[in-house]
Amino acid sequence: MARGLNKVMLIGNLGNDPELRTIPSGQTVANFTLATSESFKDSSGAMQERTEWHRIVAWGRLAEICGQYLKKGRQVYVEGRIQTRSWDDQKTGEKKYATDIVVTDMQMLGGMREGGSGYGDGGQQSYSPPQQPARQQGPQDAPPPQTAPSAPMIENDKDDLPF
Repeated sequence: MARGLNKVMLIGNLGNDPELRTIPSGQTVANFTLATSESFKDSSGAMQERTEWHRIVAWGRLAEICGQYLKKGRQVYVEGRIQTRSWDDQKTGEKKYATDIVVTDMQMLGGMREGGSGYGDGGQQSYSPPQQPARQQGPQDAPPPQTAPSAPMIENDKDDLPF
């Protein structure tokens, strides 16, 4: 029986150049923000746009590739998992939380005009890291406690959809 599913797939534009650093264990990490947008009509019928910002974290070779090829404004597809971390604020003693998308796969989208790679395949390049042993988690990387599983998903026929 499956314990759960934590999978995120996003297409958006980088809000900043990736920030690359090496942690004390020697592993490379890249951090950047990704903006995803949706358009909708409000109650008066006017078109509105809503942008959601996501904190993205990439590790190892994928982090190095992000640091080398991604730039602010670049459109990318990322796939990964949601991870929430917490820490105590040193000034106030208050518990703080941050939710990140930990990337396991990344594909650069768009051509040269959109900040693309300029590769012969229309600017699309992807990278999926090889399977690696799980890295040791520090206190800030510990996964949140498991909660009770949610209700099972029910498959609907096309006729059951409300739209």
